[in-house]
Amino acid sequence: MTAASDPGVTAQNDAPEPATGVVLRAEGLTKKFGQVVGLAGVDLHVGAGEVLGVIGDNGAGKSTLINCLTGALTPDSGQLYLDGEPVVFRRPQDAREAGIETVYQTLGVAPALDIASNLFLGREIRRGGVAGQLFRFLDQRAMQQKAEVFLKQLGILTIQNMKQSVETLSGGQRQAIAVARAAAFGSKVVVLDEPTAALGVKESNLVLDMVRQLRDRGLGIVLVSHNMPNVWAVSDRIHVQRLGTCAAVLRPQTHTMSEGVAIMTGAAVV
Repeated sequence: MTAASDPGVTAQNDAPEPATGVVLRAEGLTKKFGQVVGLAGVDLHVGAGEVLGVIGDNGAGKSTLINCLTGALTPDSGQLYLDGEPVVFRRPQDAREAGIETVYQTLGVAPALDIASNLFLGREIRRGGVAGQLFRFLDQRAMQQKAEVFLKQLGILTIQNMKQSVETLSGGQRQAIAVARAAAFGSKVVVLDEPTAALGVKESNLVLDMVRQLRDRGLGIVLVSHNMPNVWAVSDRIHVQRLGTCAAVLRPQTHTMSEGVAIMTGAAVV
């Protein structure tokens, strides 16, 4: 398979634009760890209301790419643009403040805390007046009410008690809480790192339904996954990462999972 013989496969410089405006763009991202090249001039873009799947074999640079997009790593060279404006993220907090939320594979939830406390982790609502300003008391009732609204908006109806500790939830429910937190505070882009890893079919479908809802709300979604059926089910475009570079950008309507895997592993060359 070559780019010339297959018009649906595009090299990264000719990647098709999303139907809506580009919200996050990366140009020429490069990152080295000593003599090891993590990224070698990677381009990527995701539009508002679009799901961009990211696939690649182990060591292809997916994690490095995501970390550079979300402030966990600073690229050695290259530029990030948010809504067309150049940005530099020195830490994850910078990305969050700009409207980019990330759900890592480790979820980042506090199992001993309740659902509402996890949703507002780091963004707690304080009581009004002296109790909140001086004594820093939290407004638990407000957080529980808002948490219930967030979950209902995403169709998570299996969780009713916002006071329930996260450690009592199933794996899919914990993942749903992490995604709901990202959806609640991510105003532009949500990055999902292996959101269905170690989940059953029913729980995976719950997470994929949430991804579709976030897309319908106009957010840009970057979905990193080894689960090819899931990627092909929800992605509008698929970025294939190989050996630190973008090997191709595919559309699930024109290319099969087998073709994507072939490019990802080097069996087919673009």
